Amino acid sequence: MIKVTEPKFNGVVVISKKGKTVYSKAQGFADFEKKTALTIDSEFEIMSNTRQITAVLILKEVEKGRIDLKSPIKKYLPYLTQPWADSVTVHQLLNHSHGITDLQKPLLFKPGTDFKYGNLSYGLLGQIIAFTAKKSYSEVANALFKKLQMKNTFCYSQNENKNLVSGYLNTNNTFKKVEKSIITPESVASNGIISTVNDLAIWNNNLHKGKILKPESYQLMIHYNIKAQHNVFGKEKQGYGYGLRIVDKETPKYRGHTGLGDGFSSVNLYFPKSDVSLIILENQTNENSDLLYNAEIKIKNILLKSDVLN
Repeated sequence: MIKVTEPKFNGVVVISKKGKTVYSKAQGFADFEKKTALTIDSEFEIMSNTRQITAVLILKEVEKGRIDLKSPIKKYLPYLTQPWADSVTVHQLLNHSHGITDLQKPLLFKPGTDFKYGNLSYGLLGQIIAFTAKKSYSEVANALFKKLQMKNTFCYSQNENKNLVSGYLNTNNTFKKVEKSIITPESVASNGIISTVNDLAIWNNNLHKGKILKPESYQLMIHYNIKAQHNVFGKEKQGYGYGLRIVDKETPKYRGHTGLGDGFSSVNLYFPKSDVSLIILENQTNENSDLLYNAEIKIKNILLKSDVLN
């Protein structure tokens, strides 16, 4: 499918089961101009898949007693002077029910009453981690990657991305390199982690099997009281936990997230019953928004019909 699909698939796929790879494939170019081929170890910007990592780092601070999820964010970000800083909670930043659209504007809705996806809240969560851990977000995240032996995973910084593949905008299978990254020092906790398919399989293997968080913390992550729709997860609204979408009303149940930007797209799904991970990283995004995640949805549908999930 990835050889013949239109628009062209340009990326890497890994399916792992019980911690072992059952399928892996790199297809296309890391650099179209130089015709450098992608490999299984190619490093991609994972964009919003960063958020489940940030959510885990927040929950690790909760376990240490440094953060209370129900506390207003003003407690951890004392510099905020906006009136809503006294009412929006850490929990609401994690599940996008905060209503903040701009630091200088009033809230879009009363915190906790609705869902509005955006980049800002996870940037603020990164600042909260830095405040309570007394280290930069990147130091805290990179230390966890080192501990998990995710050797090709790190936080974006302008001088340390030598193995990062180029991102491309695809217009009718003409690929234009994205020259300027949307990742800023303020947004790293929202969209700024670089990783590989195999490292994200290691992440899933540790996160979903209780090797990073205590069971009660993991339950907080996958519990939801708000729903939202995303095409990769179907036409219906599904639960949104902490940096994870939760599909639990159909069979098979699964959870995961997507990421998009800078000419990159990422999908990371985990099926708990069969202990299967599906991870797809592409270094292209389509200019036609109807075609975003086109191959990813097809690959997911092939997996859903296969024996791998039994």
